[in-house]
Amino acid sequence: MAEEFVTLHHREHPEAGSADRRLAEVAAEISRTGTYTHTARELDFGAKVAWRNSVRCIGRLYWQSLIVRDRRKVDSADEIAQELVRHLRQATNGGRIRPCVTVFAPELPRQPAPRVWNDQVVRYAGYTRSDGSVLGDPVSVEITAAARNLGWPGGPGTPFDVLPLIVHGREDKPRWFELPDSAVLQVPIEHPEYGWFARLGARWYAVPVVSGMRLEIGGVRYPLAPFNGWYMGTEIGARNLADTDRYNLLPGIARRLGLDTSHDRSLWKDRALVELNIAVLHSFEKAGVTISDHHTESRHFLTHIAREERAGRGVGADWSWIVPPVSSAATPVFHRYYDTEQRYPAFVGQPKAPTDNACFSPHPAREDTTDGTGRTGGSGGSGGPDDALLDDTGNTHDG
Repeated sequence: MAEEFVTLHHREHPEAGSADRRLAEVAAEISRTGTYTHTARELDFGAKVAWRNSVRCIGRLYWQSLIVRDRRKVDSADEIAQELVRHLRQATNGGRIRPCVTVFAPELPRQPAPRVWNDQVVRYAGYTRSDGSVLGDPVSVEITAAARNLGWPGGPGTPFDVLPLIVHGREDKPRWFELPDSAVLQVPIEHPEYGWFARLGARWYAVPVVSGMRLEIGGVRYPLAPFNGWYMGTEIGARNLADTDRYNLLPGIARRLGLDTSHDRSLWKDRALVELNIAVLHSFEKAGVTISDHHTESRHFLTHIAREERAGRGVGADWSWIVPPVSSAATPVFHRYYDTEQRYPAFVGQPKAPTDNACFSPHPAREDTTDGTGRTGGSGGSGGPDDALLDDTGNTHDG
């Protein structure tokens, strides 16, 4: 894989010099150490191509704009937490979201790499209650329990408490770190026509930084390489806030719209889903936060395919991820097949961190990830839902 990557890099960037000379250097280093070290230019190229090859991402048209933050020398929990806060600030950019990846230390022979247990840098907590219901995001139940086992006291107790980071440095035990409020931009969800929508108390964070995937470049594995683009509205409005095993807002929205929810033929779910997606797009636009709609992004993806084909490159895609979950047949990406081959470099799945084994002694104090701002934070938000329209399970009701 090293030979394939080096050859690819020099083919697309002949100004990098002799491929044969670099291949000889890599071969000698592997023979001596069991691995090799990417140059800064190789890391930058490899991370960008990994996004270009991401079969589940519809937003790859912008792959060359990715900001690559080389932090391979950072492997302690404290430094990693600080760098993740800096990543959030740089990517957020006051709402004008910038695609970023931060690459931490790679796996080495007989030496594991650092990890972050969170699958995204920002997630909302999911608290299991005594009756089995969940306050907050059900997808976060395991990581929330792990954070509590490590000593996190919990947030304010709203459906949208921002989780701490759980960082496992190369030489450390796992430790938790609060994210500063000032680093986590959140968008309250309201509707351009229905005033009651804001009283549902729903919100979502601005930047989706994926931290649970491994970056593989030329045979070198980087288990901690958090990356982000910006949201497509349906990710929030048709999945995170709508799925029955997530925040499940559709029944409450439908009732407040006066829809007949007694049977599916009324299409109440569809109508409520459209209004929720309108609310998400409207709210992000009003807040000045970058977001894309699924119709625009679908056209952009076909533009990406055309550009790549003109460059003589194939584009792999997973249909089930590329086709939007709303109005699928009304988008151009629906009406075609895709090559499913995963090309490399790539961001790939990896085993989840062992959150069910978080039996370490609680850390004696909160870790400060203020990044020099002097601020620490818990929920990252401004309080609980208005008028209790989100009940203790995180679901809506008529209040």
